[in-house]
Amino acid sequence: MSTNSLQMWTEKYRPSKFSEVYGQKDVVEKVKAFVSKGNMPHLLFAGPAGIGKTTLSLVIAKELFGDNWRGNFLETNASDERGIDVVRNKVKDFARTKAIGTEFPKIVYLDECDSLTKEAQQALRRTMESYSGTARFILSCNYPTKIIDPIQSRCAVFKFKPLNKEDISELMGKIAADEGISLDDAAKGALFDVSGGDVRRAINTLHSSSAVNKTVSADTIYEIANFAKPKEIDTVLMMALDGAFEKAKNKLLDIMLNNGLSGMDMIKQIQAEAGKLDIDGSIKMKMIEKCGEIEFRMVEGSDEFIQLEALLASFGILK
Repeated sequence: MSTNSLQMWTEKYRPSKFSEVYGQKDVVEKVKAFVSKGNMPHLLFAGPAGIGKTTLSLVIAKELFGDNWRGNFLETNASDERGIDVVRNKVKDFARTKAIGTEFPKIVYLDECDSLTKEAQQALRRTMESYSGTARFILSCNYPTKIIDPIQSRCAVFKFKPLNKEDISELMGKIAADEGISLDDAAKGALFDVSGGDVRRAINTLHSSSAVNKTVSADTIYEIANFAKPKEIDTVLMMALDGAFEKAKNKLLDIMLNNGLSGMDMIKQIQAEAGKLDIDGSIKMKMIEKCGEIEFRMVEGSDEFIQLEALLASFGILK
């Protein structure tokens, strides 16, 4: 397969069976039990992007309907169609008719349903209740608190988690072997660092890196993803803690300019690396607390360079 087609990669490595879904063992086991009994309730999948919510929904449809799954499965993205009309027309029209070639109800998959307006959610609630005999709903969202309680009470709620380092490394190793890409352990670790457990982003970064060179190194991954190397961030933090403010400031500015990073990118990486430092726990907690304060100031519109300098200065005062 050509490395030039990211879409082909995504489709090729999208799981089609429950056993192929990575990182969501507890959720998969419970959903598999529903499917095996042929008695699945409405489902609500909640969690960050790129961790398998849509993929598991497609697996459910394929397991239930086999080759006829496309005719019995409706997928719509609520971030594109978030008004009440999509529920009253598109969803309702699909849900009111029986499935083809099976006794099991059709499946309506609503992605990013936390983007639906409150009015659309109220209409959806009623539709879920009225057509439960002919359709089951699978709702996917990043923030379940934005879903109204009447919908949540009608669903079995499953919380998805970002994939851990072992799962990302195993999956990236499998893809690399299939595509003829050389990928060492350091590169796998780098893919986990830049993706944060997001499989979609990990595949995207590996695809982009392999287009540059079939031998993918950690340095290439960090460059492609515009991600500062963790060791460089650690160096900056230790300089700041040791009172070398000028050196820490200059090093941080170099990292930002060389990698094209914004202040928000830097504060997130600093917060993540601060938690990994081998220092006194009380100092570590104060550092993370200060990161939260600086991040809030940036969101409010403060100058990012001044705020990052203030952050480094505060680290020096701590010790």
